[in-house]
Amino acid sequence: MLILDEPAVRELLDMHALIPAMEQALQQLSAGAVVQPLRAFFPVPAHEGFFVCMPAAAGAQLGAKLVTLYPNNQGMPTHHAVVMLFRAETGEPLAVMDGRLITEMRTAAVSAAATRALARPESSVLAILGSGVQAQSHLQALRLVRPLREVRVWSPHRAADFARRFNVSLARSPREAVRGADVVVVATSAQTPVLHGAWLAPGTHVNAVGAPRPNWRELDDDVVRKARLFVESREAASRESGDVIAAGSIEAEIGEVIAGSRPGRTSADEITLFKSVGVAIEDLASAHLVYARWQATQGATAGR
Repeated sequence: MLILDEPAVRELLDMHALIPAMEQALQQLSAGAVVQPLRAFFPVPAHEGFFVCMPAAAGAQLGAKLVTLYPNNQGMPTHHAVVMLFRAETGEPLAVMDGRLITEMRTAAVSAAATRALARPESSVLAILGSGVQAQSHLQALRLVRPLREVRVWSPHRAADFARRFNVSLARSPREAVRGADVVVVATSAQTPVLHGAWLAPGTHVNAVGAPRPNWRELDDDVVRKARLFVESREAASRESGDVIAAGSIEAEIGEVIAGSRPGRTSADEITLFKSVGVAIEDLASAHLVYARWQATQGATAGR
């Protein structure tokens, strides 16, 4: 059985290939071609953390991600994970690989797919609320789908360091970051709203990737009331996201928009919102991309 650590996964995975892989996986999900139970999500109260199991199957792909979420971690990631792949025909284990980086990259790749489908084509000003690994991966991914000329970052912690490292503008408040932005990313560990609808300009597209619990919020009521809401999975988002529960209605799954079966943006002035909770097929498709590339490198090495 193959075991790949994070440096090995990093060598085999890149955004250029991952974004179209996520677009394909999201279309499969919305077309009913994926078996994906709701994740098992239970608390580890002694350490204020959570343990999550996320299985899925789609055609020849079979596997699961085991992930921990410890929001109070300091000096290390809040998420750790492994992804396990099995041979669908026989059930044999194929590979175990680090899932922390997969989670980081596939989340941003899915947001990039949603941005390509929903944001105005000329969108060029990006606001990022957050300065952790998701902020970094979203900056990398969104630069591949929109011609960004200005990026602003705000975070209650480490925003100045992020701005220096990536040569982007430091905002003094979330409102300052968001004002006039074409695309907004909310990538914090907040459990109460950090983005307010009053700050959003007409035509803004929002990617919100945090607050994955029914009693957590990262968007205020004005955001979810003003915006047309798109999600990965109606079932998962309606059960797991406090922001989606507050919104009360979902426009479409993003896979339906990518496939062309449901409309995305219908006017230049409307506000669109993609609320991501993260679903297992994204991890499975990412891990299979890694595994296929590993197999290709082994074949190339053997052929020398």
